[in-house]
Amino acid sequence: MENTAFRLPLYLPAQGAAESEATIIQWQVAEGDSFQKGQVLAQIDSAKSVFDFEAPCDGQLVRLFFGEGETVAYDRPVMEIETSDEEMRDWIPPAAAAPELVSPEAAISSPQLGASPTQEVVLRSLGGYLPRRVVTNADILQRFPEISEEYVYQVTGIRERRWAENGEKPSDMAHAASLEAIHKAGLAPIEIDAVILATTTPDVAMPSTACILQERLGLGPVPAFDLNAACSGWLYAVAMARNMILSGMARNVLTVGVDVQSRLLHEDDQSTSFIFGDGAGAAVISAAAQPSPYAAGKPSAGHRIRHVVLGADARGLRMARRQQSGYFVSNGHEGSDPWIRLDGQALFRFAAESFADIIRETIDRSGWSPRETRWVVPHQANQRIIKAAAKRSGVSFDRFFLNVERVGNTSSASIPLAMLEIEEGLAEGDKLILCSVGAGITTAAVSIEW
Repeated sequence: MENTAFRLPLYLPAQGAAESEATIIQWQVAEGDSFQKGQVLAQIDSAKSVFDFEAPCDGQLVRLFFGEGETVAYDRPVMEIETSDEEMRDWIPPAAAAPELVSPEAAISSPQLGASPTQEVVLRSLGGYLPRRVVTNADILQRFPEISEEYVYQVTGIRERRWAENGEKPSDMAHAASLEAIHKAGLAPIEIDAVILATTTPDVAMPSTACILQERLGLGPVPAFDLNAACSGWLYAVAMARNMILSGMARNVLTVGVDVQSRLLHEDDQSTSFIFGDGAGAAVISAAAQPSPYAAGKPSAGHRIRHVVLGADARGLRMARRQQSGYFVSNGHEGSDPWIRLDGQALFRFAAESFADIIRETIDRSGWSPRETRWVVPHQANQRIIKAAAKRSGVSFDRFFLNVERVGNTSSASIPLAMLEIEEGLAEGDKLILCSVGAGITTAAVSIEW
């Protein structure tokens, strides 16, 4: 019977008791490469000599934690590998390694992994991805010669959007956004304890796109699942991540919103053709921003999640809908409508009222006043809907951040993508309301203190 492959981190061997760190001169392997026991993995410069870092077993390189030219402490692993060598299950890291380090599997099973209900949960980092293909209103108007670019902008607030290239999948976009979020968090992938992916356009019906992403990131056997709350999906994911952390199930949860809707728009449908764009946004939600034993650099301190409000109202069940699943239209079954369909007028009124209600409720529950709110970051549904919501919410429209003009409605990805554009300008103590209304009708809001 073949041995089962498993993963573990590798450390540099210290060359002397007085040494604490070394510098990576050159890697001899790349992520995904297989190697044999004794093979040189890297050339290392220590205080006393230059030496070869040799593989202690046969295996495959999953992830490098440091680049060439970086200085590494001996108590930090430099790579994650996968091996079937049973002797490595009892492998003892160098003596300099921190004694509190445990395997990802052991960490996941620990009841003390997350925060207690009295501890803070923070948004630790953000990442995003937009396809390179820019599609302007003029491009789409070739199918609708009876209307003008200015009319489209007045009705939607959108001038252009990004659409996926042929062959580009939701998991591709999610992977790019996730890598950025994990890197900015100052974490190694093996420190991610769970993956929650929000989408209405999965790669396939099963397995979940979250599991596909888990494999591409090289994560351990952690929980990974999709959820569908339409445009509110990413905020639902943040809420689920927060609860997993407070219950002790996880310490760092990767939350992703991704949708590829450009292939689901009927070419003759004016109500949808101009609205939707493609993209992915990701965030790491953490119990606390503690130093990572695996990654170099100072970790993000994170930003406190103050309150979460979730809801759904079945009165809006048919206002935004699609009968088939997936991110592209196949031949399907006769009599089934595969396209996105919107009831524009009813959806406008319902969404504007729902946005306003959830903004007011979240501000009240957070103990803030509308004047204290630095930014409302709404799901980028439609500029007219958001303007109407602002009038009802009590928060001035100039406090609502919009990027819908340039990226369109990216559904579950829209809020993290918008957050990426404003994060550099935020100051400590700024009060933010993130809010969404989506098909269902789902509603969600999260208050964050920067």
